[in-house]
Amino acid sequence: MQTYDLESDGLRGLNSSLQALAGSTNKTQWNIVNPRGSHAIAVGLDAPIEVNVKGSTGYYCGGMNKQAFIRVHGSVGPGCAENMMSGTVIVEGDASQYAGATGNGGLLVIKGNASSRCGISMKGIDIVVHGNIGHMSAFMAQSGNLVVCGDAGDALGDSLYEARLFVRGSVKSLGADCIEKEMRPEHLEILTDLLTRADSDARPEEFTRYGSARQLYHFNIDNAY
Repeated sequence: MQTYDLESDGLRGLNSSLQALAGSTNKTQWNIVNPRGSHAIAVGLDAPIEVNVKGSTGYYCGGMNKQAFIRVHGSVGPGCAENMMSGTVIVEGDASQYAGATGNGGLLVIKGNASSRCGISMKGIDIVVHGNIGHMSAFMAQSGNLVVCGDAGDALGDSLYEARLFVRGSVKSLGADCIEKEMRPEHLEILTDLLTRADSDARPEEFTRYGSARQLYHFNIDNAY
């Protein structure tokens, strides 16, 4: 177990050390202490390592992650797991704006609530939020799954493409071209797997699925005037 004191040793040294690790490293477990809200902790990782951040962080924690398992024992600022490619990021607290933005893969779990624009422009990432999410979440989401065990704010799924949205609670309003859709057996299977991986006791049958009405895919002359 490697322990890194961010207060005394600095952020640049931390990220340089973590980014330099190869797949064959024996330094596979890291504890980051005294994060004190620092920004860009554990970004750009590309190794199958486990990183535990012992406290809350600033923006872009776990951004551009590949392969690594990152757990934040606190809350995170804007852009957590932004552009993640693979691996897992777990936030034990709350997340600020645009968590999981543009994520291409991997799993982001938020045990608390997420603020606005959660999953904006997601491109294959799976996001599970145990609590509520804010407005404009999944805006222009292209693919992947957003699972919300609580409620969703205004304009959910605005200008959505082919991402799947699952909400257990209420939705304040749906965005342009986002509609309620049938929950088929394959969707229940996806939900069951994601809820299990996210350590949630919610039941798949309690959720409603939302998706694209596909009305914005084609040019409409009436929209040109």
